[in-house]
Amino acid sequence: MKIKFAEFALPRSGALVVGVTEGRKLTPSAERVDLRMKRTLSRAIKNSRFKGEKGQFLEVAAPTGLSITRVIAAGLGKANELNALAWESVGGAIVGRVNAAGDRDVAIAVDEITDSPRDGTSAAADVGFGARLGSYRFDRYRTKEPAEKKPTLKMATVMVKDAAKAKRAYGAKDRLADGVFLTRNLVSEPANVIFPKALSERAQALKDLGVNVEALGRERMRELGMNALLGVAQGSANEPQLIVMHYDGSAGAQEQPIAFVGKGVTFDSGGISIKPAQGMEEMKWDMAGAGAVIGTMHALAARKAKVNVVGIAGVVENMPSGTAQRPGDIVRSMSGQTIEVINTDAEGRLVLADALWYTADRFKPRLMVDLATLTGAIIISLGDQYAGLFSNDDDLSEKLTKAGKAVGEELWRFPLSKAYDKLIDSPIADMQNISSGRGAGSITGAQFIQRFVGKVPWAHLDIAGVAWSKNDRPTVPKGGTGFGVRLLDRFVADNFES
Repeated sequence: MKIKFAEFALPRSGALVVGVTEGRKLTPSAERVDLRMKRTLSRAIKNSRFKGEKGQFLEVAAPTGLSITRVIAAGLGKANELNALAWESVGGAIVGRVNAAGDRDVAIAVDEITDSPRDGTSAAADVGFGARLGSYRFDRYRTKEPAEKKPTLKMATVMVKDAAKAKRAYGAKDRLADGVFLTRNLVSEPANVIFPKALSERAQALKDLGVNVEALGRERMRELGMNALLGVAQGSANEPQLIVMHYDGSAGAQEQPIAFVGKGVTFDSGGISIKPAQGMEEMKWDMAGAGAVIGTMHALAARKAKVNVVGIAGVVENMPSGTAQRPGDIVRSMSGQTIEVINTDAEGRLVLADALWYTADRFKPRLMVDLATLTGAIIISLGDQYAGLFSNDDDLSEKLTKAGKAVGEELWRFPLSKAYDKLIDSPIADMQNISSGRGAGSITGAQFIQRFVGKVPWAHLDIAGVAWSKNDRPTVPKGGTGFGVRLLDRFVADNFES
């Protein structure tokens, strides 16, 4: 679906969307259209339950005095709550509504609204961005889908007073959407398509955007002593990869890079500690952390962000076989610390142990943020609304939380302390990979990871509950969400590009 911007004009075909705020207050564009329709729209609103509340729609088909298919009144809610996220939600919801109706084109009128925190130009860019995000669909493997279930919308025209300015504001958002879509695609692909080397090959495309990309294979990682990561991979026929991506748009202004590190388990069977069969097919998205890092690198490079950033993805497949790691095995990590593997299904922290140590040792970053679908326990705690945040640095935590709130990818901070740290002490090695008790599973996972970051300011985002959605939302269709890309992009923009 294409997005374009234009000055306001009544379209000759397709659908037209106008806004109505809470209390049935028509926007200026809605007033003009209503007059052209001989007040059919306002009469329809008066004789309905439509009050202009957020998420409400009212449709007038074959409107009087117009040649278009339908006029849709979109409820905008309270004017003073029309922030960027609210406008994005409007754009995404419109796409769903118009596709359901079967139109190929839609024109969306965006007005200056008194008391709204967004001016008309910014709001128009937000609506276009929301429409783009809401148009996402992963359907490349469907061969017999009925025509009536396929999306019909091909063009969305956002109409606003200063269309040229809105188009410029939308440009960076469009490139950000490309990064989100890349992550959604990677997470949605089945594990027979996205395995470690295949993910590494997809990452190579970032070179076209000016990102330096290299991939370390099994032999190089063995030379480096990455036995924690390699231990997870040893049961699989697919060779593991450490994908190293470096983009420097700072023109030398930032000597130390910031670093994003992602867990990339392209399929997680649990290994010898095998998972239950029910729901195991979902474990194709256990590489969502790595996918988010790749998507973020794409977004930053595509919009030529003025930042020095490194993206690292530790990519493995966790499988049971005659060569698989066993419960009770002890491995020596790249850091030299030894780990007793009590449960082979607690594999992500083993991957991150070596990936984070490698990142800190090679790049000496000013900070590190890792993303991982690490624990089922975080889903018990937060469901699918927030990701868990763990950090050794208050300032970093606050900045990430603020960025997440701004883009609707929210974080909730959990504690770290020596009391929890004791739960992963091993009687025969430096540590064990799961807690000796049943409680605080997400916290002890983060405590484990913390042992491999040294003194670098670090944050761990447990995204297990938010990487995949089983329900449609206006800007996040069911499936891979792309969580993390918008958050990290905003974190960079707010703190390293000003």
